[in-house]
Amino acid sequence: MKTLEYTVTDALGIHARPAGALAKEVKRFQSRVAIQKGDREAEASRLMALMGLGVKCGDRILVKVEGEDEEAAAAAVEAFLQANL
Repeated sequence: MKTLEYTVTDALGIHARPAGALAKEVKRFQSRVAIQKGDREAEASRLMALMGLGVKCGDRILVKVEGEDEEAAAAAVEAFLQANL
């Protein structure tokens, strides 16, 4: 399992557009990708669950990636977060 921490810098946090793009991005991989904020966790491939976390600007999230292609998936998610959130 690969994990990474990220502090959201987008002024709106994780809202519909980036959440949808992130869900689409992680569906390219076989690995399970989950986003955790505090004690709540959501599958990154599920748009509504991801938005339901209520991630705001300045919130610290933990990304968990587990599966066959976890190295590539973790790198792609990290690049996505840096570019979009």
